[in-house]
Amino acid sequence: MKPYFQRVKDLSPTMFWINNPTRRQADLALEHGALGCTHNPSYTQKMLDHPEEKEYALGLLDEAVKETDNDVEAAILFQQKMVKPIAEKFIPLFEKSNGEHGYVSIQGDPIHDEDGEVIYKESLFNWPIAPNICCKIPVTAPGIEAMGKLVPLGVPLNATEVFAVKQMTTICDAYEKLSKENGKKPKFYMSHIAGIYDDHFQNYVKANQVDISRDVLWQAGLAVARKVYNILVERGYNATFIGGGARGLHHFTEMVGGKVVVTINWEGTADKLIEQDPPVVYRLFNPVPQNVIDELMEKLPDFRVGYLDDGLSVEEFEHFGPVLLFRSSFVKSWKRVIEIAGQRRAIL
Repeated sequence: MKPYFQRVKDLSPTMFWINNPTRRQADLALEHGALGCTHNPSYTQKMLDHPEEKEYALGLLDEAVKETDNDVEAAILFQQKMVKPIAEKFIPLFEKSNGEHGYVSIQGDPIHDEDGEVIYKESLFNWPIAPNICCKIPVTAPGIEAMGKLVPLGVPLNATEVFAVKQMTTICDAYEKLSKENGKKPKFYMSHIAGIYDDHFQNYVKANQVDISRDVLWQAGLAVARKVYNILVERGYNATFIGGGARGLHHFTEMVGGKVVVTINWEGTADKLIEQDPPVVYRLFNPVPQNVIDELMEKLPDFRVGYLDDGLSVEEFEHFGPVLLFRSSFVKSWKRVIEIAGQRRAIL
């Protein structure tokens, strides 16, 4: 019998992508049928700490440090140097599929995510790394501003940091409007981060001693993801749904059946799914019981905000709890890489 992800590929429209991989993990993912790859701003820090990649990563960081006298610029160059070899591994898939698969996404400096001009310029800087690069932008007011300049140039985009229904409809409406006005339809992905959303809910429940069953809480992030997917399909948006931020195997298995991408880490998720080899069963379309939705709406304010069609204004996107949680991890990692760049500079 074929391995798990090969069967997912054969028996469903669901697509497996690998997230923040080492070079070896990227090769393994491709062997198991991965159709793309995502990176976030924590990637370079993770590789500097990875036992297999540390020396390789330090070598590339040293190269970056020698190419500029600015540690922030060195961190940006270092990310490019780390992502490019991964992107090159996916180019044969990209070419074979005529640009349908094989995209590798990269996201810029998270410290300046409140500035749309910075997001735009960093996307343009990263786009030429490889022909299959897809630039990540946050679904916030500054990210939407940057998108307004990127779509007319034909830059493939991965709109990320999506948690709420309103974020998805806003960014997809913006893409449709821009495409109609400019006649450009670059590849467009929309990443709903159910796993981080669940982390946010769990933090809230613990901090506020909320009386809610584990069974109900387990369904929270995926309940919003299901609604987001259904609206995306019903409205015919020209976007591919990505499920991201997986914190458990269910963040993959519960999405099987939809025409979606699910991006997961190799270690702890992809390898476990291959090991456990569960049956390929369509689960995305399983309805969430109304009593579950009611309890989540009552007890978790940020579930209500995310689940309602108009729960947030555009100006509130970047201040939404799970967005702040997700971004804080990126900023922490990025600052650490800048710090290490300074340390390397001192000894080179």
